[in-house]
Amino acid sequence: MTGLLPEGFHDRLPPAADAATGLETRVLGVARAYGYEQVDPPLAEFADELASRLKAGGVRDAVRFVDPVSQRTLAIRPDLTAQVGRIAATRMGHHPRPVRLSYAGAVVKLSASELNPHRAMRQIGAELIGLDTVAAAIEIVRVAIEALQAAGVTGIGIDFTLPDLVDTLAADLDPAVLGTLRDRLDAKDAGGVAAIDARWLPLIEAAGPFDGAMQRLRAIDAGNALASRLDGLARIAASVNGQATLTLDPTERHGFEYQSWLGFSIFARGVRGEIGRGGTYTILHGDGREEPAVGFSLFADPILNAGLGTSERRRLFLPLGTSAEVGANLRSEGWVTVAALEADDTPEAQLCTHVLGEAGPQAI
Repeated sequence: MTGLLPEGFHDRLPPAADAATGLETRVLGVARAYGYEQVDPPLAEFADELASRLKAGGVRDAVRFVDPVSQRTLAIRPDLTAQVGRIAATRMGHHPRPVRLSYAGAVVKLSASELNPHRAMRQIGAELIGLDTVAAAIEIVRVAIEALQAAGVTGIGIDFTLPDLVDTLAADLDPAVLGTLRDRLDAKDAGGVAAIDARWLPLIEAAGPFDGAMQRLRAIDAGNALASRLDGLARIAASVNGQATLTLDPTERHGFEYQSWLGFSIFARGVRGEIGRGGTYTILHGDGREEPAVGFSLFADPILNAGLGTSERRRLFLPLGTSAEVGANLRSEGWVTVAALEADDTPEAQLCTHVLGEAGPQAI
């Protein structure tokens, strides 16, 4: 036996696995304090049902197989948000709105991306279903930032986007031209945008630090078509109140294909790439009705791989013969105790940071 795993899958060993559990506990603890109750959907669902809720072709990312019981195709979830939406629309459809739900669990991708070699990942998040107002978005952004702070993540950055910006400003364009324009603006292809209409070039230049980008975007919005969106975005940014570095990329759409008026990516100092994503969207009900929602998802792996969200490893070695009562008292004080089971056992062998002496716990 070699211990090899499929490409894109990995074991998380001690103390990294403990850190992952601690990260989830702290994030979900903050969400719970805001009223977000946890749900735990299954790892796999019927593929056609999941596909109807994974917008923008997300089911292409799902690992699928035939269920030997039902003989129907099942899919392992590539994203948890769609499942939370299903729960809110069906089993909790009777619940007064808005309903606040949180979650944590594994997701599996059919293939890895160029930037992320992992196919199996941990996703943690919170969703507020029934509203996509500015007030709802402010709460979600605030929960995300406080959750990361509680987990020990520092240097937080939020990059906002307006996914329906181009659709709003260019509603009169031919649909085929509009699609091309969206793609070229998303890619920051100035030459390609100019080939369609140079009047759209200022949208590329509007990206950058939040305050300056907002000024440039307001200057572009001569007809005030974006006034309400920009005013709402300004209120969301003001609510952060210096807790994160803010930027704005108004035409960014990659990864925000199913978001409505607001999207945001979350970054942290020392971590390559984003550590989370969120925004407003809609969930589909069985009668065809779409319900507004807003939420965020955090990606545990890049946070943990960068050494963030971890806590100090403290293990107290209990010499052979230490009474069970003493051990219980120490654990009640918050110590992790490791008892010697043989006379030649040592603190070093048990990876302990402290040892119990006559005067109490002592650092090694």
